Amino acid sequence: MARLLDKRAWRNFDYRLLILVFVIFGIGLWNLRSAAFSSSLGPPGTLAWRQFTWFGIGLLVMIPMTLMDYRIWERLAWPAFGSALLLLLAVLVVGAETAGVKRWFVVSGLALQPSEPCKLALVVMLAKYFQNHPQDFGYGLKDLVVPGLLTGLPAALIILEPDLGTALLYLGLGAAFCLFVGVQRKTLIVVIGILLLALPILWTNLKGYQKQRIVSFVSPRADPLGTGYQIIQSKIAVGSGCFLGKGYLQGTQTQLKFLPQQHTDFVFSVFSEEHGFLGVILVLALFVTLIVWSIQIGAQAKDRFGSLLAFGIAMLFLIQSVFNIGMVVGLLPVVGMPLPFFSYGGSFLITCLAAVGLLLNIRMRRYMF
Repeated sequence: MARLLDKRAWRNFDYRLLILVFVIFGIGLWNLRSAAFSSSLGPPGTLAWRQFTWFGIGLLVMIPMTLMDYRIWERLAWPAFGSALLLLLAVLVVGAETAGVKRWFVVSGLALQPSEPCKLALVVMLAKYFQNHPQDFGYGLKDLVVPGLLTGLPAALIILEPDLGTALLYLGLGAAFCLFVGVQRKTLIVVIGILLLALPILWTNLKGYQKQRIVSFVSPRADPLGTGYQIIQSKIAVGSGCFLGKGYLQGTQTQLKFLPQQHTDFVFSVFSEEHGFLGVILVLALFVTLIVWSIQIGAQAKDRFGSLLAFGIAMLFLIQSVFNIGMVVGLLPVVGMPLPFFSYGGSFLITCLAAVGLLLNIRMRRYMF
């Protein structure tokens, strides 16, 4: 309890990071209201109000994640990770099925997605592993077997849901950790070779619609009213925003419902159409600041576990942001990757706020040991 009230901790509380997150969420909430304004999801403002409610729940989760000494998670890493795997298994068995997809538990009308909190569980688990197994001259192939299994097992379960985008995020997190801690050059070459050889196997095991999405990324005009429709409409929305945008609630692609999933995966297309190049630059600057700030918190952490934990959270924000924005502008395939603090989703927003709580926690305790 004394640690919660230590004056040194509160003196190092990062109010600027919290304000930055509030600003990004505020812009995202404002944008979400426009994205759902003319949708069939309820009266104008309904979806934004629901998102604000989830934000309140997320703050309640963020508070203990901030106050409770983050080093406790090093001891709880295995139980947390094991519980996350059990939830991923359970959702395949008893999860609600929608259009052949099982990703959510539905409790009292609320949809909860276990793959979201499992992201943080994986970050904690990998941070613990690399904390306990340092290598002065880089990690060899044998050293990467365990982190490979830790990353691959939840990714495989998520692919079975199926959810290719989230599975790719997990693999990206694992790869980022390995590069951060240092991998021997020959090991890196071998791993890249194995991945290249595995691509044909991965392709043959993809669902039909997943293959079509990749094909439509290469040539969206081949099926403009089918698999290429999402990318084409999104690029039209982004491009039509020009320099200053069309104005709030004035985006034709959005309000005339040409954009698919405009409140989740393509929410950034809505913002781009309405606020143009200047608005996009502002939001990108905010996300870059958040990611760089997270890395800086890791660099200033007092211990290796805190550094690895903050780095993992930074990569969590980076991968999701790059994939989502790259997807909506046609630079990456459509894989279903939400944008932090912008895309609608309760489980996703709560997980992002829990991650922010851990960053605040690491920052507060950098002088306490």
